[in-house]
Amino acid sequence: MKLHTTPTQQYQTVTAYDDHGVEINATRYEHSLLVLPESAPVVWPVNGFDALTAEHFAHIDSTRPDVVILGTGLRQRFVHPKLTTVLTARRIGVECMDNQAACRTYNILMAEGRKVVLALIFNTNKETAQDA
Repeated sequence: MKLHTTPTQQYQTVTAYDDHGVEINATRYEHSLLVLPESAPVVWPVNGFDALTAEHFAHIDSTRPDVVILGTGLRQRFVHPKLTTVLTARRIGVECMDNQAACRTYNILMAEGRKVVLALIFNTNKETAQDA
């Protein structure tokens, strides 16, 4: 799906997405990544939802967000609370949703000026809609 241009172009904006990747400011990514409004996307070394560890969320915590939007792949899955302890201890919300909903939600929160992190998981084995 292609998204329309907004006056937030100086920020890292999701400009398109599909089942296997995302475009941030028209640059395509097909691996798990972290997206923050005011810095370039960075590789997030997560090979799939089941590979998540507390260390992955500690990495997110180092960015000092107010809220984390976790895109869990083609379908919504919920992360175990013990993995997000470092974030919840600092009252940082973690919202889990499928990647497409996560991209839309991130754009809305980013446009509102929120300090949001979009954490997207793309499986290295190219999960299909039938697998989800």
